[in-house]
Amino acid sequence: MSSSLMADSQGAWYTDKGAERDVVLSSRMRLARNLANFPFPARLRGNDGERIQSIVTDAFNHLDNADDFQAVCVKNLDQLGSKILDERGILSGAASSSGKAEDQEVILRKDGRLACTVNVLDHLHISSFAAGLDFDRAVGEGRNIDSLLQKRIQFAASYDYGFLTASVMDAGSGMKLSIRVHLPSLSMLGRIRGAIQALSSSNVAFRASYGAGTGGAVSGNGGSGTSLGSYYDIYTVDCQTGSEYDQIASIVSAGKKIAELERLAREECCKTMESEARNCLYRSLALAKSSIFIPLREGIDIVSGIKWGVDMGLASGIEASELYALLFRIQEGHLEYVLKNGNFTFESDVEGNRIKEGERLRAIILQEAFSNIG
Repeated sequence: MSSSLMADSQGAWYTDKGAERDVVLSSRMRLARNLANFPFPARLRGNDGERIQSIVTDAFNHLDNADDFQAVCVKNLDQLGSKILDERGILSGAASSSGKAEDQEVILRKDGRLACTVNVLDHLHISSFAAGLDFDRAVGEGRNIDSLLQKRIQFAASYDYGFLTASVMDAGSGMKLSIRVHLPSLSMLGRIRGAIQALSSSNVAFRASYGAGTGGAVSGNGGSGTSLGSYYDIYTVDCQTGSEYDQIASIVSAGKKIAELERLAREECCKTMESEARNCLYRSLALAKSSIFIPLREGIDIVSGIKWGVDMGLASGIEASELYALLFRIQEGHLEYVLKNGNFTFESDVEGNRIKEGERLRAIILQEAFSNIG
C-alpha cells in the first residue's frame, strides 16, 4: 500500500456534506470481531497470526469489489505510513504495539470510508466513516462488509454474550460508535461540563479530539482545561447496553442534542459576545495570513476560530467540509508526505530543516484555503 492512498484528500469522505455539519463533523462505527477457534491476538501461538491474516485476506479477495481494497502488513509500514494511519484514527501507536507487527495487517478501501485492522486488539476491527451525523451510511457500510465477510469467516459468538471480544466492554454487538463535534460557543460560555452532564445518561462519554487546549490559545477560544480548538469526540461507552438499535439511537440522540445546545449557545454569543467572536475570527485570520511558520496546535486552533466565525455568520467564502478537510491536511504525516513527493523551494534558512519546512507548508496551506474569506 502506498502512502498516497492514505494521504490523498481528493474526494475523501471527510470532504462530503452531511447532516448537522455545522456542529457534528463526522460519524464513525467500529465493529470488533474474532475468528472462532483461535486465541485472542495477545495469546496467539506459532503461526496463528499468519493463518488469521490469510483467512481474512482471502475473504476480502472474494468480494465483488476486491480491487477496491489494498492490504499491507504493519511490519512493512514505514514511519510515515504509520503516522498517517494514526492521524486518520485507523491504527494508533498504542494499539499496534499490542501484538507482533508481523501478525498485524491493515486493509483500506480506496475511498477511505472503510478500514480494517487484523490482529490488533481483536482479530478484526472494521471501521466505517461518514461526514456529518450520518449513521445510516456509517453503520450501513460497516454492516454490509461484516455480513459479506461472514459468508467465509466464522466469527466467535455466543447466544448468551453475543460476539466475543478481547475486551469485556466490547462483547455483545462488538459495535462502538462515535462522532466528532465542534463546540466553540459552549466552550466560550464555560458550559462544556454542563453539556457532558446533560448527555451522561445516554451511554456516551466525551474526550478531547486533539488534546487539551490552553488559556493562551491564539484564537482566544481555548479556555484552560478545554479541548484544543473545542473539538471533542463523543462515543458510546460499551457494546452491551441495549440492542444495536438502542446503541445507534443513543449516539444519534446525543449528536442532535449537542448540536442543539451548541446552536443555542451560538445564538447567545451572537447577542452578548459579538465583539469577542469577531476578535477570535480576526486574530485567527491575521495569524494565518501573516505567519511564516504555524505549528500544528496553533493550526488546529486557527481553523477552529475561523469555523466559529463562519458559523456565527461573521465570515463567508469557505465551506464547512473544506474546514474539516484542513484538519487532516495540516497534520504532520500529511505534510511530510506532501514534502516528500512535492517540489518546493523554501527560504534559504528554512531549506533542509524538516520541522520548519512542515510549519512553513502548513502556513501556506492555510493561507491558500482562507484567501477567499470575506
